[in-house]
Amino acid sequence: MRESRSGRRLWPALAAPGTLWLLALFAVPFYAIAAVAFGYPDPIFRSPVPEWDPRYWDFTLFTEVVQRSLTGDLRPVFVRTLLFVGLALLLCFLIGYPVAYYLARYAGRRRGLLLALILAPWWINYITRMLAWLSLLQDDGYVNDALIALRIVPDPVRWLSGNPYTVVLALVYGYVPFFIVPLYATLDRIDSRLLDASRDLGVGGFRTFLHVTLPGLKHVLIVTIVLSFILTINDFNIVYVMTRGGPGTATQVFATYSYEVAFNQLRWGRGVTISIFLVPVLVVAIALVSRYLLRDRA
Repeated sequence: MRESRSGRRLWPALAAPGTLWLLALFAVPFYAIAAVAFGYPDPIFRSPVPEWDPRYWDFTLFTEVVQRSLTGDLRPVFVRTLLFVGLALLLCFLIGYPVAYYLARYAGRRRGLLLALILAPWWINYITRMLAWLSLLQDDGYVNDALIALRIVPDPVRWLSGNPYTVVLALVYGYVPFFIVPLYATLDRIDSRLLDASRDLGVGGFRTFLHVTLPGLKHVLIVTIVLSFILTINDFNIVYVMTRGGPGTATQVFATYSYEVAFNQLRWGRGVTISIFLVPVLVVAIALVSRYLLRDRA
C-alpha cells in the first residue's frame, strides 16, 4: 500500500516538468495561432486581429477552407499532400524493413557500424542535408553526370524544376531512419526460434512474415507510421528546397500553400487557417490509432 501511494505521488511529480514544457511551448503557441485563425480581420487594414475568448471565435473562414479542401479548388492540393505522404511512407517501409531485418538477423559484428552509418545523417543539420541535395541533383550535378555516363538518360534530368518524384524521394531520404531504427529494435527482440519453427513446418517466407513477424511488428509499425505521417504531412522545407523555393502546381502541398498565402499574398488569417486545417486530420488519426492500440492491448 505504501509503495502504491508513493508511486502515485512519484510519477506525477516526474511527469510535471514535461507537462509544463508542453503547455508552455506547444499548447500556448497553438492557442495563439487558433486565436488568429478564428479571430476577425481589422475593418480598415484587413489584418487579422486575434480573438482570445473562444466564445467569440468565428469559424466561417475555417469552414470555407474545409469545403474548398474537400470539394473545391483546394482539393487537388489536399489530395496531392496525402498522395505524396502515402507514397513516401510506403517507400520508407519497403526500404526500411529489409534493412532492419538484415541488421537484426544477419549483420553480426557489423551491426554497430551499419547502425552508425544509418544514423550518421542525423548528426548533420536537417536543412544542410537538404541543401546538399541541390549540388547532387542540379542539371550539372553528380547524379546527372552518372546517369549520362551510364547512358541511362541522354540529357540531364530536371530534378529541381518542380518534379513530384523528387519531392517524394527527398521525403523518403529524410524519414526512412524513422522506420529502420524502430523496426530493427523490434525485430531484434522477436525470437528467431519462432521463425525457424515456421520454416520447419513448411510455411513459406511470405506466410511466415504475415503470421509470425508482422504481428510482432504491428504496434511499433502503427506508431512509426503515425509519427512519420505527422512529420511528413507538415514538412515545408523539403518541398521548398527541392523545388528551389518555388513549388509549382505539380508539387504544391498544404504546407507550401499556406506559406504562399500568408507571406506572398499577405493574407495572414487565411494562411494560418489553412495550416490549422490539418490539425483535425492529425487528431483523428492519433485518436483512432490510440483507441486501436488500447483495445488490442486489452
